[in-house]
Amino acid sequence: MIKMNTKEFKKAVDLLYEEKGIDKETIYEAMEAALTAAYKKNYNSLSNVRVEINRETGDIKVFSFKTVVDRALEEKYKKFSDIDFSTISDDDDTDEEVLPFVFDERIHLTLEDARKIVPDIELGDTIEEEVTPKDFGRVAAATAKQVVVQKIREAEKNVIIGEFADKEGEMVVGLVAMEDVRNYYIDLGKTQGILPKSEIIPGETIKMGSSIKVYITKVDSNNKGPIILLSRKHYGFVKRLFELEIPEINDGIILVYSVAREAGVRTKIAVYSENERVDAVGSCIGERGSRINHIIEELNGEKVDIVEYTKDSAKFIENALSPAHDLHVFITDEDKKEAMVIVNDENLSLAIGRKGLNVRLASRLTHYKIDVKTIEEARESGINIVE
Repeated sequence: MIKMNTKEFKKAVDLLYEEKGIDKETIYEAMEAALTAAYKKNYNSLSNVRVEINRETGDIKVFSFKTVVDRALEEKYKKFSDIDFSTISDDDDTDEEVLPFVFDERIHLTLEDARKIVPDIELGDTIEEEVTPKDFGRVAAATAKQVVVQKIREAEKNVIIGEFADKEGEMVVGLVAMEDVRNYYIDLGKTQGILPKSEIIPGETIKMGSSIKVYITKVDSNNKGPIILLSRKHYGFVKRLFELEIPEINDGIILVYSVAREAGVRTKIAVYSENERVDAVGSCIGERGSRINHIIEELNGEKVDIVEYTKDSAKFIENALSPAHDLHVFITDEDKKEAMVIVNDENLSLAIGRKGLNVRLASRLTHYKIDVKTIEEARESGINIVE
């Protein structure tokens, strides 16, 4: 048995638990696995050993176990050792119990010898004995260190992944810690998240050491550890900002139906309330725009259209095409989610938007394919609109 400095050992385990959040039993099991590997490597041992660390005292013991076997099987196997078993069919009478077997006193014990130790022991049972070498502590400590560190890293990685797994799709606050050519690295407490520079809002400046709101898009891991991918460009980031700034959304009084976003340019968000007395759009804007202004500021000046959602698809599409007005909306195919919108010349450019952005966002927001036509184009198609 190896005597360890119990106080220091337990203190180290407690420190890992407190600082890394790693379960103490995980640490002990990692140590036992490492010490078992060290014993096998340094003492030319077979696989029939196990190392046990006393959880109360910190003492280490190495145990070897032997299996009780029938020595006669060895002679029986030798008898058939020249047979090519691959040529034997299922109908042959060759003894199925004959397996490659050579008695090894390091791992085997005859039934006769075993019963001298345990009178009622049976074939197949095992007997353990302590085989802890006197110098095992020195050898094991040097050999086990690398393995223990690896096991602890694995456990730490699992703790971090477990903590962040249910935060995928959520917004968190971190500190900008580092950057390289492609990414910013955000300190999230126990780990760092990766904010690709392609996922920041176009035109915004990220300052080192500053606090920053980020949206978790993916939680994964590789050989180096946990990977937490972040974004400020994702449409979900806007949704979480609204939940943060608008108490009625967080409380479920106002509901978000959908969000469509072209980061750095424009976002459309559709909101509604099942309480008819609640003005969903007005509540999101706030008195003198106080609420929406906070959101726009966080989005680096990105324009935000708050749209009222309604189950009337035509009316919803009309709302989504804001700031255009005086629209005529026709649902041409409900199953295929297709609609035609007819506008006058004055509102055509507003409905379509610069480079088609407004109609594109409206289409994403409503989940309808929207075909915008002028009144003249509609008449040519046989549709007459009374202005």
